[in-house]
Amino acid sequence: MTGEQTKKTVGSVGALRASDYVHLHNHTQFSLLDGLTRIPDLISYVKETGMEAVAMTDHGTLSGAIEFYKEATAQGIKPIIGIETYVASRKHTDKDPQKDKQRFHLIVHAMNEQGLRNLFQLSTIANLEGYYYYPRIDHELLEKYNEGLIVTSACMGGEVGSAIRDGDFEKAKEIASWYKSIFGDRYYLEIQDHGHPENPIYNDEQGRMNQGVIKLGKELDIKVVVTCDAHYLRHEDQDAHEILLCIGTGSFLSDEKRMSLKDYPLHVEDPAEIIKRWGKEYPEVIANTREIADRVQLEIELGKILIPKFPVPEGETEESYLRKMVFRGLAWRYGGKTEAETAEMTIEQAKEFIPEAPLKRAEYDLGDSSALPHAMAQRGAAQQHYRYPGWQWHARTVAGAL
Repeated sequence: MTGEQTKKTVGSVGALRASDYVHLHNHTQFSLLDGLTRIPDLISYVKETGMEAVAMTDHGTLSGAIEFYKEATAQGIKPIIGIETYVASRKHTDKDPQKDKQRFHLIVHAMNEQGLRNLFQLSTIANLEGYYYYPRIDHELLEKYNEGLIVTSACMGGEVGSAIRDGDFEKAKEIASWYKSIFGDRYYLEIQDHGHPENPIYNDEQGRMNQGVIKLGKELDIKVVVTCDAHYLRHEDQDAHEILLCIGTGSFLSDEKRMSLKDYPLHVEDPAEIIKRWGKEYPEVIANTREIADRVQLEIELGKILIPKFPVPEGETEESYLRKMVFRGLAWRYGGKTEAETAEMTIEQAKEFIPEAPLKRAEYDLGDSSALPHAMAQRGAAQQHYRYPGWQWHARTVAGAL
């Protein structure tokens, strides 16, 4: 069945069609030792079943973002770049083993270019500064980098889900209110399909959480979306995913107490099934997924060399400032001057104190072709460094001056 045929046949529940549903919570093979879905297969399946957009939300990483973007656009599917990040229970820099092992899941999508930049910032900070068992961020960072981001409350491992699971509805309400105060209508609550009584692998705990989330959404006027928290493409891939989990946890399939997700159908569900289960009583949780997709307006310009813009003093260009810094640096490293003495020197003044060898090499490296013969000669001399330690200074290049 083609995607177009699917769109027409699914519309049996009200006006809903396959294209009205968007999978917003998906793990690919870039969720290492947890996600099984390959990006090309995900995009092809989305297209075959009549959907028009899909999100990628790997655990703590954006490693697959560009591959995902390119594959989706090539197949005519709208890509939604996201991440399932980890929110620290306190500050992202706190690493007390008695207090900071707990972390909460959160789905964050880039809505536009600024959102993508902020998503990269959050991911980078999480991995470089917040890593403690997992890459973590915190509320302060979310507030600082909230522009251009759309957030959903994630699974039972999220802050809202954990509070509802623990029977603390007031705490869940407090948390959701905070997110709404920061993100406004860019914050959505999330329920999951395996908590629907008609799901073939119904999970009672998820079902209770779903009802709590729906109640919370009504009380706080926050829209709700339904997801599948997909870790593999089709239901028949579940056994392969169990093997993947065994590899990640160092377990055997025969271990009775090993980590297992067999009780949760975590595949990319056909939109027809989602609509059949949710379309009658809660059609808005389907329509809201498409609303998020429609709000995403992100185009990534590919195929160009991206060189960072380096900030320079007024009146300087990047090239003029580089030359000035190089020759000043060589003057105090090779010319017997202090760094303070060279700080205000012009290039010509600095050159007066630089020995011929590093001077000619610097000029060559900075684009003066007339210095080539001398620089080549000095390169040969530098190669003798390992035989004649006294010639060590010949082997130094412009990099040593910076």
